[in-house]
Amino acid sequence: MANRFEIDGEEVLDGEVKPFGNSAHVTVPKRWRGANVKVVRISESTEQDEE
Repeated sequence: MANRFEIDGEEVLDGEVKPFGNSAHVTVPKRWRGANVKVVRISESTEQDEE
């Protein structure tokens, strides 16, 4: 069962997390530079963490 969150904001973006070196990233529009953002994972990861 998923948790439910309520977030006040300006804009919503659907995206996919992509590999980036030893980490991962989500690309957002350039106009978002300097803005505060929140990222919410809405599905299980397809990869396992390397330990």
